[in-house]
Amino acid sequence: MVDCRLKKNSGLASCKRKKDNSGKKIKFLKKGIKNKNEYIPVHYSRGELRNYPKGTITIYAKGYNKELPNELNPINETNIQVDYFEKDRARITPKSEYYKEVNQVA
Repeated sequence: MVDCRLKKNSGLASCKRKKDNSGKKIKFLKKGIKNKNEYIPVHYSRGELRNYPKGTITIYAKGYNKELPNELNPINETNIQVDYFEKDRARITPKSEYYKEVNQVA
């Protein structure tokens, strides 16, 4: 990203390249997730799921207005037309790159 600002009384622009934090890793905390300096309150759930491998951990967002990061492939089947709202959730399988970190805090 580039941030450009006009210099006073010269009509010229000064541009600086902003740091891209998109490659920054997600940090899993006991009661939330930190992603790009945004805190998302969550809770973790362990339990057997029919169509997922044994040991899968589910992460649930605690608020309707908080979205889980896209890197976690969140599931949300909200249907506004019939007033059905769901909070985001993500399934972390043992093969996931995030499993080790999530397993420590869940």
